[in-house]
Amino acid sequence: MDRSPPPFFKQGPSANARLAFFAVLAITLLVIDARAHLLAPLRQGIGTVLYPLQRALLVPRDIISQGGDYFVDITKMRKEVGELRRIEAVNARALLQAEQLAAENAQLRRLLGMREQLAIRSAVAEVLYETRDPFTRRLVLDKGLQHGVLAGQPVVDAEGVVGQISRVTTWSSELTLLTDRQSTIPIALRRTGQRSVAFGGPRAGQLEIRYLPPNTDLRPGDMVETSGLDSLYPAGLPVGRIVEFEPSGPNSFSSASMEPVAGIERSKLLLILLIDKSMLPEIPDELVGPTKKRGKGRR
Repeated sequence: MDRSPPPFFKQGPSANARLAFFAVLAITLLVIDARAHLLAPLRQGIGTVLYPLQRALLVPRDIISQGGDYFVDITKMRKEVGELRRIEAVNARALLQAEQLAAENAQLRRLLGMREQLAIRSAVAEVLYETRDPFTRRLVLDKGLQHGVLAGQPVVDAEGVVGQISRVTTWSSELTLLTDRQSTIPIALRRTGQRSVAFGGPRAGQLEIRYLPPNTDLRPGDMVETSGLDSLYPAGLPVGRIVEFEPSGPNSFSSASMEPVAGIERSKLLLILLIDKSMLPEIPDELVGPTKKRGKGRR
């Protein structure tokens, strides 16, 4: 069956002839290029002309890839920022704890130095909390009868006298501060040696010296220390510093106010002087504790 087109549509060589021609031409060009490298400039020229088109066609791909990387980086950075904030909080807490431990260590070293100076059996106590009674100035300590603490024993810190134990239980005790209105302590002026008694002052954080002779030689800034006349507080312990002196007429007493040198409002570690019970003043049994008398519980 003749499948050739009608003579009217025949144009040029046949399809087979064109196929054979182009096949021979391709093989010839391959051989020439492999042997003589004559087509390399042509390929470079075509590559140069088509390069902008290639870059333009790659722009959508690059945009999509960079957008994905951008969101991945944002998520990663958020996680890293959260982790850095957590580490910062942990480091800040550790730093605060280290500073607190360093302060407590320094205070404890000073207390140990005070203990060596006093040469009296003593116990280091930690302040647990302050009582909520607005009319008294008292602290609760973590040492009690089981540690040899008795009502009436004095309490000091590294700077000076803090107060006196007023109530004792088995495992804790109550400290009445020098600034409490019911507190009294025998004192002596360091500069002149004159003796007197200091009372808890009417103003918070201060003590008061009453009934001073009219001719008392006293100046603001004078140091006051324990006189030792009560056989309870060792002589020479710093008590306070005179801040105000009100001299009176020749027929009346003078008075002075002083501030304590001890860290009454700041000290967290205190030193209880374990004075023998025979030297302590008589304390009512109800202040010793609900289950034990004062003489019991001593080791």
